[in-house]
Amino acid sequence: MNELLDPGFVAELEALRRRMDVRARSGGAGDLLAKRRGGSAEFQDHRPYAPGDDLRRVDWAAYARTGEPVIKLFRTEEDAVVRLVVDTSTSLDYGHPSKIDVARRIAAAIGYMALAGSQRAQVVSAGEGIKQMSRSARSRGGLASLLRTLASLTTGGGTDLARAVDSVLARSQRPGMLVVISDYLDAGPVTAALSRAQSSGHDLALVQVLAPDELEPSFEGDWTLEDAETGAVLDVTMDSSALEAYVLRVTGLCEELRAFSRKHGATYVRTKTDENLEAVMRRFVARGID
Repeated sequence: MNELLDPGFVAELEALRRRMDVRARSGGAGDLLAKRRGGSAEFQDHRPYAPGDDLRRVDWAAYARTGEPVIKLFRTEEDAVVRLVVDTSTSLDYGHPSKIDVARRIAAAIGYMALAGSQRAQVVSAGEGIKQMSRSARSRGGLASLLRTLASLTTGGGTDLARAVDSVLARSQRPGMLVVISDYLDAGPVTAALSRAQSSGHDLALVQVLAPDELEPSFEGDWTLEDAETGAVLDVTMDSSALEAYVLRVTGLCEELRAFSRKHGATYVRTKTDENLEAVMRRFVARGID
């Protein structure tokens, strides 16, 4: 189909897409009946019942036939918007494969599941603010455009995710699902901006992409390190104490994102660039916290 979505990956996504649940809607009630008076809704599909689902949405006739509880999904005139905010700062151009390559594939997978579920998807390239914001694609017919946009993303410049998220909020007429795919190596107030997004009604998903040696560095000896985004140079001696301090900082960052997600009901998925993406997508649709 595309270098971002090979046939085997698509087959896995087809099996997963029915479990993808968007908890925010762009003005309607989405998989619920329209809340606004006069809102229209039509039956779209089923998905398996999960603990906590509204029992009024169970298809009891289907349950009587199969013995398996399923939830009715309805489509309203205003579908969910899944906004894919992809960090394209210079730090993403690292790793084998690079973090940006993995971020593009993850965004393509989430976008595919959204469009296959008759929702809308939009791509946002983020650096020191918004670099590019595509028009929203709708249903399967919009997949080719979405993939072209993702394939065209290139890295460069610094990072200000908080500014990018706030800019997305300012440009979004209605809340939807906000998926932020980044390494989160950003000293700015990212979680404060994400908190504002959650308060505005957005359904949050944080996807953190890191190279294996960013989590478990194996460097030893004297090194001259250059910040890929600022050009700042630092001479360091990578001994056991320096490595331990670095690992503690990275662990602290991951724990901050994990604690934020627990508090705000967000999804948090952390992946390494060498991980199987089918496993990443299974955790994503399960709405877990890594």
